[in-house]
Amino acid sequence: MNLFPELEKRYTRDTLGAREAQRMAEFIAFGPVIFQTARIMLKLGIMDMLRDSDNGLTIDEVARRAGLSQYAAKCLLEASLCIGILLVDKDTDRFRISKTGWFLINDKATRVNIDFNHDVNYLGWFNLEEALTEGRPAGLKTLGDWPTVYEGLSSLPEHIQKSWFGFDHFYSDNSFDEALQIVFATKPKTLLDVGGNTGRLALRCVAHDPDVRVTILDLPQQIGLMRANIDGKPGADRIDGLGADLLDETTEMPSGRKFEAVWMSQFLDCFSEPQIVSILRRAAKVMDTDSRLYIMETLWDRQRFEPAALCLTLTSLYFTAIANGNSKMYHSEDMARLVAEAGLEIETIHDHLGHGHSIMVCRIPEKK
Repeated sequence: MNLFPELEKRYTRDTLGAREAQRMAEFIAFGPVIFQTARIMLKLGIMDMLRDSDNGLTIDEVARRAGLSQYAAKCLLEASLCIGILLVDKDTDRFRISKTGWFLINDKATRVNIDFNHDVNYLGWFNLEEALTEGRPAGLKTLGDWPTVYEGLSSLPEHIQKSWFGFDHFYSDNSFDEALQIVFATKPKTLLDVGGNTGRLALRCVAHDPDVRVTILDLPQQIGLMRANIDGKPGADRIDGLGADLLDETTEMPSGRKFEAVWMSQFLDCFSEPQIVSILRRAAKVMDTDSRLYIMETLWDRQRFEPAALCLTLTSLYFTAIANGNSKMYHSEDMARLVAEAGLEIETIHDHLGHGHSIMVCRIPEKK
């Protein structure tokens, strides 16, 4: 298995001493309550209070400022101390935030991940074992009665929608500027955005190049959300929408047309390996030898820093339990194999875009 250097260092040798390893085992055993303790400390503003205090706060001061009983404040602070997000002065009994607590407050990715896991995934995680053994999103029933989460996005309660789209957009949006430079290096005039969601990238494309026309291909429900989102915005007249279910292998991409660029951002991770091959084969039909397919994914093995790989491999289990039961965040070797099975070849790979995205630039092989 090929891994980027920091990942190889972390994942190919055991560096923990016995006590640290034992602590990690207990950290795992109490994982759910550790998560909720940290989330509540953030939600109630206690972490912010401690950060903004000059010399830390006592249990009584936290209880008074947060409107909690002394019992509740003591439980939260003592647990937070032991899980590592707080420190305490042994002489004054005043609590302050640790380095980990600082990241919990200030790292935007961490906050997005907390909201996503609490609002979207938390109840469904209970059904992860069932999802793994049966190959279906057994935890999705905690959100609604749909075959996959994608059919239900437009029907989710507002706060769950906010956390789902917040997670999705946070990671993709931070890569768009660099991605646009790659996609528009060849000045494409026609671009097919497969799985274009709410049209955020399409709007960026038409703003970036006044000559490009974008066609978004997505589920009919998503096309409705997209049209509402782009309505009245600059360049919306150069964005077309086409509703289609690509899980149906008889569904072709726009027939009779060739696109100079085909774009798939955080899209293929929503499908199983056989489904990906089918989708890529259909994408090849709307390409010619001058066209390029741009696959932007957070490939877990190509991350510069280890925490990103941790987040991605665990996000795979969201796809298992909640999203669809059969997709994941892929290793680059797996994605490359699927591209080849579909009859395409990888021309180049661009790494470290935004928060850890890579773009595989693919083409139709030249006939020999």
